[in-house]
Amino acid sequence: MDDSVAIDAKRILLRYGAPITVLDNVSEVDRIDLARKVSRMSLPERESSLRKLLREAGHHVPGKK
Repeated sequence: MDDSVAIDAKRILLRYGAPITVLDNVSEVDRIDLARKVSRMSLPERESSLRKLLREAGHHVPGKK
């Protein structure tokens, strides 16, 4: 995978509320997949949906539910 794609995916996920400590445990392929899913959602639902997707993938996401 192109490094710039992986970097952009991480930026997108951070922008919409993914904690960096959680992202450190998510593979680059999964980050890119999550960023693609989030980018297709309406803007108001991106943060909550991203946190839900991370929880469904088995990652502990502190804070808002």
